[in-house]
Amino acid sequence: MNRLIFVIFVLLSLNIYAYSDFDMDGVEDKVDICPNTPLSDLVDINGCTIKSLQSPHSFDIVLGVNFSQTNYENLEKTDTFTQTLQVDYYYKNFSFQASSGYYTSESSTYANSGMNDSFLGFYYKFKPADALNFRVGAGVLLPTYDAPLNNNNTDYTASLSMSYLANNISFFGGIAYTLINDDDQIITYDDGSYTDVQYQDTFSYNFGIGIYPTPKLYVSTSYNVVDSIYKGSQTIDTASLYAFYNINSRYFTSLNYSYGLSDLASDNYLSVRFGYYF
Repeated sequence: MNRLIFVIFVLLSLNIYAYSDFDMDGVEDKVDICPNTPLSDLVDINGCTIKSLQSPHSFDIVLGVNFSQTNYENLEKTDTFTQTLQVDYYYKNFSFQASSGYYTSESSTYANSGMNDSFLGFYYKFKPADALNFRVGAGVLLPTYDAPLNNNNTDYTASLSMSYLANNISFFGGIAYTLINDDDQIITYDDGSYTDVQYQDTFSYNFGIGIYPTPKLYVSTSYNVVDSIYKGSQTIDTASLYAFYNINSRYFTSLNYSYGLSDLASDNYLSVRFGYYF
């Protein structure tokens, strides 16, 4: 039944005093088997949904500003500011993500700026139970970062994450594996000494707990571990706090703070993001 035509008919009718249709689907309440169907649904003669007019396609765009301290390569104290752009596309249980960023780094001995590597990822979400969610993903890291050694190649990653919701509390965790294709290098210095730089594939994992204090606010804490891309280096361990807030049906924002627990981790990392859903 055409919902728009029916609504216009009801509003113009002079005989609506004896007619009751709370969900305005064209089926009178006293014979409506499904009394609360959304306005976007087409219904049968019993008032039950036969087709939803809501599109299965949706998008969002997210702008972010990040701040971090400490450089992974030489551990010299460095302040780095990054502006990020992320675009997500959703279709039913599938999603696609594209992101990149522009950074500016400064320390006592140098200053540098430029593009970070860009990321393209594909994901599939499935629910083996009402409260249990899994998401598998695969992606590529494109070498848009201008590496000083000119050895930055395309990397590939695969991931698996899960979450379990019990009342307003969520338990989550994930693992990821990245194939690092950067070329090994031998760096020779003026005094004749040299450094053999060798790269390795990386494995990472995280786990944590979150809560919904209100329907619009989600807060979580997690522990995160990722291998260094350099052979022989210790892992990068961090503890994180995260908050996500739905401003309304279109706008949302998030805040993420991480504290470094190992020498190779950034001492402090702060990210503020603002997104629009359409």
